[in-house]
Amino acid sequence: MRATMMKKAISHLKLFLAPLAALAFATVAHASSPGITGPTFNLVAGPAYLSQPDGASVYSWGYGCSSAPSGYAPVAIAGASCSSMQVPGPTLIVTEGQTVTVTLTNGLPAAAGNTSILFPGFNVTSDCGTGAASVQGLLTCEAVPGKTVTYTFTATTPGTRAYYSGSQGDLQVEMGLYGAIIVIPSAVPSGCTALNSVPSHYVAPGNTKEADFRLAASAYDSPKTCYDREYLFQFSEMDPKVHTQALAQSTLACTGCMSVQTEPYHPSYFMINGRSMPDDMDPNYASQYPHQPYNGDPHMHPGELVLLRIIGQGRWQHPFHEHGNHVRILGRDGNLLLSQSDSTQLSGPLLFTTTTTPGLAMDGIFYWTGKGLNWDAYGHNPASSDPLAKLACDGKMNGYHSVATDLNYYEWCQDHNKPMQAAPFGDVASGGPMTLPDPTLFTNGPWYGGSPYLGPNATTRATGCMNPSELQSNSPNCGSTATTPPSGTIANSPSSESGFAFMWHSHNEREITTNNIFPGGMLMMMLVDSREFQIDETN
Repeated sequence: MRATMMKKAISHLKLFLAPLAALAFATVAHASSPGITGPTFNLVAGPAYLSQPDGASVYSWGYGCSSAPSGYAPVAIAGASCSSMQVPGPTLIVTEGQTVTVTLTNGLPAAAGNTSILFPGFNVTSDCGTGAASVQGLLTCEAVPGKTVTYTFTATTPGTRAYYSGSQGDLQVEMGLYGAIIVIPSAVPSGCTALNSVPSHYVAPGNTKEADFRLAASAYDSPKTCYDREYLFQFSEMDPKVHTQALAQSTLACTGCMSVQTEPYHPSYFMINGRSMPDDMDPNYASQYPHQPYNGDPHMHPGELVLLRIIGQGRWQHPFHEHGNHVRILGRDGNLLLSQSDSTQLSGPLLFTTTTTPGLAMDGIFYWTGKGLNWDAYGHNPASSDPLAKLACDGKMNGYHSVATDLNYYEWCQDHNKPMQAAPFGDVASGGPMTLPDPTLFTNGPWYGGSPYLGPNATTRATGCMNPSELQSNSPNCGSTATTPPSGTIANSPSSESGFAFMWHSHNEREITTNNIFPGGMLMMMLVDSREFQIDETN
């Protein structure tokens, strides 16, 4: 059923794959980089099934919690949990300089043999050889079936890194034994706001849900790496034939005798944080994904510095494209990229696609302001009688609005009061560069609605009149003349969630399918909300 519905959506959604294609989009925002806090972690490697949008349930292995973690972060996210198996494994959140201890229990089928964890970039010691529980493997100390091994290392430098199995990696990493470790700076660099203090981004008065959900004030020990929001994306793929073979051999009455053919390799599931589109846009810790707790659903306000923590897991290279702007890379694998001639200056590249090779992690900054569109994305008009639309724009901050306490802080002023539509209705006069198509040509639903955002009074614009005077008078006889409804006017009202959206997706066309059905795979939506709306990250 779900695969059939996805096929029907192909003709609609293909319209939005062009670069910088703006979509209407409505959903509840779930963000940040959720995980468990240390510095002591008790993990277990075990089997379970992963859900896919085509209805498949794929036998997999993953890391989970063998006991309750010491805590969750961000602490404001409700409903956080850590099961005994999840994909990706729990995101391990520690502070620079801490001594980290990870105890791993091998809960895999005995036929799978030994298992382990590698922590690239850290000098790791283990309790290998102190008993029959662990043995030295090719790359690291391994836990034998049913037993444990303990790893210890110092979190030397901040940044985002991968961790994954060091035992028979072609099989165990493919089966789901991978995760992320985030090291946050031990001190707040000068120029950044303190964690759990006043956020560096503007919060509208009375906005109780838009608190500080950052793990830290900066990504590295540098004021040039301060940020306002953050997201963690782990890209991976699955070949169901490998998983089917592992399931068939999981009950063999022998130890370490599993023999699974991992070549030729033909993955058909492509995932962001263990989920494929559209599942990756559901909330973190959603009950329908008990072993896939993390989502991929970025939201932001114009001008905010959004930290993207990106890891390539699995076996393939993944060229992921963030529509709307390039990503400025800050560091790779926990190493801040600095200029050789001036160590105070960053030297990371500006990337059109954040292409990850297996095991590569990177941190980068993304932002969107609306600059260069030649029309006002938010319909702000100082002549309006609507208080949310009657917003000035002074252009004193390099062309952006400079008053940080205004709702339209960081609005691009040169396009202020320029209409989008050739024949719009509402507060902004006609003459814009775009004529919206017939609304019946688009698919309306909880993820996309067919038209760009039309300003803070979007519902009134969508259900109101072509005549601005009638629109302001709320005449009851003019609702039938509205054009394409913007985001949220059917499923949710804009006061709930409505913004200007871009599709973020892999540039490998096969990777935006689920079992060869489009749309799916490594695809999600990025939503830019006007600042009068709360981005609810409480989950």
